[in-house]
Amino acid sequence: MPDSAARVPRLLVPPTDVAARARAVAVAHASPALVAHSERSWVLAADLGRREGLVVDEELLYVASLLHDLGLAPSFDAHATSFERAGGDVARVFAAGAGWDDDRQRRVGDVIVRHMWPAVSAELDVEGHLLERATSLDVSGVGAADWPADLLDELVEQRPRDGFAAEFATAISAQAHRKPGSEAGRAVRSGMTRRLAANPLDDRG
Repeated sequence: MPDSAARVPRLLVPPTDVAARARAVAVAHASPALVAHSERSWVLAADLGRREGLVVDEELLYVASLLHDLGLAPSFDAHATSFERAGGDVARVFAAGAGWDDDRQRRVGDVIVRHMWPAVSAELDVEGHLLERATSLDVSGVGAADWPADLLDELVEQRPRDGFAAEFATAISAQAHRKPGSEAGRAVRSGMTRRLAANPLDDRG
């Protein structure tokens, strides 16, 4: 197996005990398709950070990746708050329970909120930059050339995309309908659901 593909199984193992607990929270509240999306997002983000030579808080990035869509889960779907803000707040509560200090609690919330921005600079927020790029690929198919093809093939084989596009399109469309001024509303108006349906990652694996 090429080195880039061999990294996938290693990255799918949570890097710390706290990270493993974050995955358990995701599994308890999100659908299997959303959990798989979150794990793919983590692998993409972590691999990109390594190859770009960025200094990354891996535990924080993993927790943000695994919890970033909990605002779409029925348990945490807020009536008026954007789903990324709701997910960020859930992650902050998780981080407080994990014993993180106030700054790191705030950081995990910021990373999750910023993953829905059109772009995040690494100078502003390294982990937010990586999660935004990773989710842009996994949701909308943007930037596939930034990752090795064999890594993408292995990742989709290890964490299949079965049912993800349809489920996410339904969820994000509901968010856009109920909260038209949110980033979800902007994303849907810009064609996110169309890009979801045509994501080239669905041709891999």
